[in-house]
Amino acid sequence: MQKNLYPITDMELPVVKENILATLAYFDLFNYPLTRAEIYLFLQNKYDYDFFDDALESLLLSGDIFLFDKFYTLHNDHYLVVHRLTGNKKADELIKIALRVGELLIRFPYVRGIAISGSLSKNYADEKSDIDLFVITAKNRLWIARTFMHCLKKLTFVVKKEDYFCMNYYIDEQQLEITEKSIYTAIEVGTLIPLQGDVIFEKFYAANLWIKNFIPNKIMRVSSAKTVKSFAFKSFVEWMLNNRVGNAIDNMLLHITTSRWSKKTRLNKQNNHGLLLSLKTGKHFAKPDPVNFQSILLARYDRKLKQLLNDYGAKMAN
Repeated sequence: MQKNLYPITDMELPVVKENILATLAYFDLFNYPLTRAEIYLFLQNKYDYDFFDDALESLLLSGDIFLFDKFYTLHNDHYLVVHRLTGNKKADELIKIALRVGELLIRFPYVRGIAISGSLSKNYADEKSDIDLFVITAKNRLWIARTFMHCLKKLTFVVKKEDYFCMNYYIDEQQLEITEKSIYTAIEVGTLIPLQGDVIFEKFYAANLWIKNFIPNKIMRVSSAKTVKSFAFKSFVEWMLNNRVGNAIDNMLLHITTSRWSKKTRLNKQNNHGLLLSLKTGKHFAKPDPVNFQSILLARYDRKLKQLLNDYGAKMAN
């Protein structure tokens, strides 16, 4: 390995250690220990791997972190590894199903790209996990595409397969950039597993280079996406609706969906996981809006990290 790509001095070594602790602290919110390679990928700064390795070993020797098998954690608790491995095994099963779901959904009109998102994209699942999907549609046709796909979802309730079709987050080609920029959204974008639409996901990642400000070592997985094929029904519907009528229908569906979801939220309706049903909508996006979830998570992370670094600093001072 080439050394000193990102030179660091002995005075800067504590900063590398703090970066490692910060990365472990984020995933500790989900009780998810990391491998050495995963810690490096999610560091919030870029360092030569040898220096990173030295800092990691130093933290291990000082008892600030723990190693079980190949997994590092902030806690001296081997069960966290058992928890992760069990979740990884379940995720492998669901990802195989998600591949088939992606092959079906890409056939729908105006769908240009599909990726696995949520906990499954981080290779974790349990018995209550859904297959969360991130969908990119054609410009100004998001609501037509979403309506077609959610008609299918209604049918999946009959066969009790609705958990396999959680199309939660939609954007269209007009607005590929994710506007919320934080460590949370950077990791969510960076861990997507594209299934269909290699070309559109190249454009998507190009529009979201800002995530490198948070996780500069993470490599995007465009290669996992298949090239979108042509389908007769899809092509026919798009030919029929690529006009003013299509524009009007898309706007109408946006209005209807927004009104229906606003009513669900006002009535305090909840999903199967006990979360308030809420949806943020716009011409070029549709995304779940669990009340204050992101802000609460980031606040928890901030408190956890401050306490962790204060304890670490006090220990170093002594």
